[in-house]
Amino acid sequence: MSTKMRVCLFLAALLPALCTASAQQTPETGKSRSIHLNVVVRSGSGTKAGPPVADLQQQDFTLIDNKLPRPITAFKAVRGSDAPTRVILLIDALNTRFTTVAYERDEAQKFLRSNGGHLTHPTAVAVLTDKGVQMQPAFSRDGNALADALGHYEIGLRELTRSTGIYGANDRLQISTLAVRQLTNYAATLPGRKALLWISPGWALLSGPRIELNAKQQQGVFGDVVAYSTEMREANLTLYNINPIGASEGLLRSNYYQTFLKGISKPSQVDLGDLGLQVLAIQSGGLTFESSSDTAGLLKQSLEDLDAWYEIDFDAVVSEKPNEYHHIEIKLDKPGLIARTRDGYYAQPR
Repeated sequence: MSTKMRVCLFLAALLPALCTASAQQTPETGKSRSIHLNVVVRSGSGTKAGPPVADLQQQDFTLIDNKLPRPITAFKAVRGSDAPTRVILLIDALNTRFTTVAYERDEAQKFLRSNGGHLTHPTAVAVLTDKGVQMQPAFSRDGNALADALGHYEIGLRELTRSTGIYGANDRLQISTLAVRQLTNYAATLPGRKALLWISPGWALLSGPRIELNAKQQQGVFGDVVAYSTEMREANLTLYNINPIGASEGLLRSNYYQTFLKGISKPSQVDLGDLGLQVLAIQSGGLTFESSSDTAGLLKQSLEDLDAWYEIDFDAVVSEKPNEYHHIEIKLDKPGLIARTRDGYYAQPR
């Protein structure tokens, strides 16, 4: 059997399970058109970014929707200490080499025990294995207790029977994207702003010249892209990806996700890489860290976003057709400052 034929059979098995989200994601008429954004402002970007800037006014911001300015309908400068926040810290034992999982756990425990174990935000610990995502039932500010609990999680070798090759990648992709959706739905039940810190090199992007989607498959993946974008936005959830492999991973492999960062406007543009962990993180307004192995330090840096931010609301455009993609930009009237928020939203007809 040719490689291309094997890939086609693989896709036929993959797409029905993967596209559960799109099957349930239908435009709702009469729903509020208000879009809520969390905007973090810093000087610089990446690991060299300065602390969040907290003293700006509404007139310093211009909201751009598909290259056109839109009026801001609500504005609020927020201090994290004054707002309800929740943090979910996830150890990915599914998409990580067994030798790296122990390092993930050690770094997570190091982070939890820092500052004497006194956490700034209520935090819960989760673990992803081939059995799915397991999460403790309650949030706590006691980092020492959370670190102890994390030490008791069973994080062993994978039991997937097809753990290698494209079929193993298929299994991990399905389990991982399901976990994202489950945690997003759970976050939607919690008050305030939520941050999901996902320690992982990410799952396979399963895209390239040998991976071809037919029109029906493209429509299904496009529906998933819309569903994840909309549900994470409505859950007020921001995703952060910390790669524990860091600088030891090849530059080409670690940066491949950047191919898929641009928002998707129509089904013919999609690839399975559009559902990659790094892509979902950046499009949610979060970050992905690839160049450092200081996982504990990067966890701390991710949560600096919760020290101070700006809540900006505006009314979505009424589209002529369902799921019309709109790219969002925030421009500042302050040289040297960079605003970061989610990548965009999908507009719906009235």
